[in-house]
Amino acid sequence: MSEAKVLTTFDEGNIITYKPMGIRLRRFLLPILLMAVDYSAILAAVWTAYFFRSDILPLFIQLPYSFDVSRPYLFFIIPFAFIFFIHYDHLYTRRLLFWQQTEKLFKVSIYAMLIVLVLMYINHTAGEISRVFLVSVWLISFIYLIISQYFAKKVLTASGFWKIPVVIIGAGKTAELLLSSLEADCGLGYKIVGLVEDKQVALRKRYPVIGTFDQAEKAVARTGVKDVLIAVPGLNREDLLNMIYRLQPHVDNITFVPDLFGVPVGDMELDTLFNEKTVLLRIRNNLTNVNNRVLKHSFDIICSLLGLVVILPLTAIITLCIYLDSPGPVIFAHNRIGRGGEVFPCYKFRSMVTDAQAILEEHLKNNPEAGEEWDRDFKLKSDPRITKVGAFLRRTSLDELPQLFNVLRGEMSLVGPRPIVAEEVAKYGKYITDYYLVRPGITGMWQTSGRNDIDYNERVQLDSWYVRNWSLWQDIALLVKTVKVVLKGRGAY
Repeated sequence: MSEAKVLTTFDEGNIITYKPMGIRLRRFLLPILLMAVDYSAILAAVWTAYFFRSDILPLFIQLPYSFDVSRPYLFFIIPFAFIFFIHYDHLYTRRLLFWQQTEKLFKVSIYAMLIVLVLMYINHTAGEISRVFLVSVWLISFIYLIISQYFAKKVLTASGFWKIPVVIIGAGKTAELLLSSLEADCGLGYKIVGLVEDKQVALRKRYPVIGTFDQAEKAVARTGVKDVLIAVPGLNREDLLNMIYRLQPHVDNITFVPDLFGVPVGDMELDTLFNEKTVLLRIRNNLTNVNNRVLKHSFDIICSLLGLVVILPLTAIITLCIYLDSPGPVIFAHNRIGRGGEVFPCYKFRSMVTDAQAILEEHLKNNPEAGEEWDRDFKLKSDPRITKVGAFLRRTSLDELPQLFNVLRGEMSLVGPRPIVAEEVAKYGKYITDYYLVRPGITGMWQTSGRNDIDYNERVQLDSWYVRNWSLWQDIALLVKTVKVVLKGRGAY
């Protein structure tokens, strides 16, 4: 069997062969399989919405009329409207991170329902169909699509059908961060065949090294892999260009990590100058746009009002527990620094004893190691001030629920930088200007990235990155991630 027809690599010491015909067959079958999954999900969503409108809703409210939907709409027009836009956005062939995929599915669901409405008006059937049904189809289809695609890709990844063999060039810190993302996200489905690297690094223990930088094109050609990730942002321009030119004849796709660490890339646009053989990168500061600030604040107010209604029974239980556990007020207000450097009272359920300051000073005086920890992080893992109920509230982040009132008062946001005290301003250094641009948040990048498990400098940079790369969808994603982090209790104390 010729080398051109067999892809050879190592997997836990065993040699595996990839046949190009099999890879091409998978690329043909995958979109068909994903379309079938999406069709089933949308059809289930349509019938769920139909059942909700026709059988469930009339049990609770008096509806003015009964409704019916023709079978072509149920089985063909609505499902294929969704599939058309999913296909049009290349979501059956593009490899995207889960949250990027979710964002695009949200837009797809809007476009699909708009097309369905237009067709209904053209066919004079819009007046016969319930608005509740249409809104339900839109929302339930979006949810079902997310769930079905997530589990479908999990199954396809486990079976090896979704995986694409790739070679990573580089094995330093950047490659390690890249690998962490690839392994944690089911959307991309990359299978690491091997590394091309010059240095002795820890990643060599996890993946085989198949060559060095000067052997890159030969190493990749031997494996037959058609996708390469270059994770060496420190590589100088000439060496990077040379490597890309050498690799291009042997692969279909080259992805490389540019040296843009710290640059706000959340809403970056790219223009190509063909004659000059270069590109222009346009960077926007989304939060300088008045419309975006209004959108963010409106989202905060609406979600906070809904949240207060939902958590009302829970707050009553927490209030009773705090009252019975230790003497003192239930709500504690602590001065924090807000937008523009203004001081505001940040509300929390009391998780400490009433003479907390005196106990802290005595503890730091008698424990030099605790003093160093306090100076470094402004937090203590073993804090003598915390009550029994308070320890539970902090571990679950329930102590921060009263901050919803701060959001309604315009002092905080649902998502944003962690609210800091006056003593922390100096620790932010040049990044304090980013902090002052927005309202601090109940949750944010720090809370979803490990909380107290990450050091203070990284915490500051996360806050700065959030401000420079803000988007409403990012806020939604961080809120969902917060729930996951809180349930795990990771980094909380």
